[in-house]
Order: sequence, then structure tokens, then C-alpha cells
Amino acid sequence: MKTPDGKLILLEGDPPTMAVVRDRRLAGATLEVMGTLGAPDRFIIGPIHKKSMWVHKSGKKLMITYWCDVCSIRTYSPGKCWCCQEETELDLREPDEL
Repeated sequence: MKTPDGKLILLEGDPPTMAVVRDRRLAGATLEVMGTLGAPDRFIIGPIHKKSMWVHKSGKKLMITYWCDVCSIRTYSPGKCWCCQEETELDLREPDEL
């Protein structure tokens, strides 16, 4: 991750959180991450169940979620739907919409 002042910081987190970090659909997005500084060049993102990552878009803070249109199942990490095995779609949501 690159900070606004250009400093590179390595992000760490649990496997579902790191799957979100690696999601190409979020490339170039302005992310807000919450967690703890592990070292001067490392940041540990809070666990996925604490919803520690957000996207800022069009002046709004949006929750990162993933949606299966087939099964109507929402998850918080990308990948295949646990039910039908179709790929989930990125679905940025305002917190009050959930």
C-alpha cells in the first residue's frame, strides 16, 4: 500500500482479509484500513469479522462486500459462493443498506 505521502507499507492480515487486498477489482480504489502498526513499514489489518476495510468513492465510505446473484448470499471476502460455486461479485454498500 502507498500512503498519501508516497511511503510504501506492507499490509498483513488473516487469509480472508488478504484476499480482499489482492482483489483486482479494487485496484486503484482509495482504501481505508483499520488495524495496528506492526513495524514502521508493516500494518496489520484487523480481522475480516471486524470489517476493517472500506472504500472511499464519490465522497462516501463504502463497505466492501461480495454478492452471489444466484443464491442471494453476501460474503466479505472474494471467491466462489459456498453454495453454488459461482464467482461472487464485488458489491460496495453503504453500511445502512445491509
